[in-house]
Amino acid sequence: MNKKILAIYYTQSGQMGEIMNSFTQPLIESGASVEKAVVRPVADYTFPWTGKRFFSVMPSCVLGIPEQLEPLGLKEKSYDLIILGYQPWFLSPSIPSNSLLQKAEFMALLKDTPVITLSAARNMWINAFVRVRNILKDAGAKLVGNIALVDKHPNPVSFVTIFYWMLSGKKERYLNLFPKPGVSEKDIAHAKEFGKTVAKYIGLNAWDGMQDELLKQKAVEIKYRLMFIEVRAKPIFAAWAKFIAKRKNRTPWLAAFKYYLFIALFLGAPVLLILDAVFLKPFSSKRIKSKILNYSHVKI
Repeated sequence: MNKKILAIYYTQSGQMGEIMNSFTQPLIESGASVEKAVVRPVADYTFPWTGKRFFSVMPSCVLGIPEQLEPLGLKEKSYDLIILGYQPWFLSPSIPSNSLLQKAEFMALLKDTPVITLSAARNMWINAFVRVRNILKDAGAKLVGNIALVDKHPNPVSFVTIFYWMLSGKKERYLNLFPKPGVSEKDIAHAKEFGKTVAKYIGLNAWDGMQDELLKQKAVEIKYRLMFIEVRAKPIFAAWAKFIAKRKNRTPWLAAFKYYLFIALFLGAPVLLILDAVFLKPFSSKRIKSKILNYSHVKI
C-alpha cells in the first residue's frame, strides 16, 4: 500500500506520543508511509506544571488565542491521510493544537484531505472536538474518523489523579490508593485495533462506514452525565475567560476561577445532575439520543 500518512500531534507528558505509536503501528505494517511530526511551541509548556502556570493559560486556551510554533518541517506537500492528535485543556483544544489549526502551512494541507482526529482527555472531550470539527470543515478538510480516549475512572477520582500527575510529573498511583492517572496502558495498547480498521479503509480508498465501525469498537463512548456537565460548563468557561482576559491583574481572578472549578465539580455538578434526573432527563430521551449521535459522528 503506497499511501502517505501524516501523524501530527502535540504532547507534553508523552502520553499522546505513546497513543500515536500504538495507533499507527498497523498502518506502518500495512505498508503505508507514516510521517510523524510533533508540534513544538516556540515557548513550550514545561512538564510538570505548576498550579499557577496551569490556570494562567485558561483565558488564551478557551478564547482560542494562538502562539508561535516552531517550523513543522514536513517532508511532503500533500498526504493521503492526516491523523491529528490533540488534547483538551479547559474544554478546548490545547493551545499548541489550536495554534496548529491556525497555522497557514498546515491549513493548506487540510484542503480536500481525509483527516482522523485522535484525542486523549481526562474525560471531557466533546467541546474540544466540536471546535476542531468546525475548524476542519471551514478549512475544507474531509473529517472521516474520530477517536476519543479518556481516563475511565469516576469523575472526582480522575480529577484528583490528573492534578497529581500534572503537578508531580509522575504517572503513578497517588498515595498508593488512587488508580494511575490518564489513559490506561490497556487502552493505549488497544489503540492499535483502531489503527487496523483505518488501515483497512485506506486500503479500499473509501471511508464510508469507517466511523460506524470505530464506534462498534468503542473508539468513542459518551456518558450522559459527563456530557450534561460539559455542555453546561462551556458557556461558563467562556464567560470566565472573557472576563479574566480583560483584567490587568489576572492573578486574583484566576485564583477565583480555580476555586469555582473545585466547588462546581464537587458540589454544583452533583446537585445539577440530581435536578436533571428528576425534572429533565425523563422527558428528553429523543434530544439526548440526538446529541449523542451528533457528538459520536464526524459529519455535522
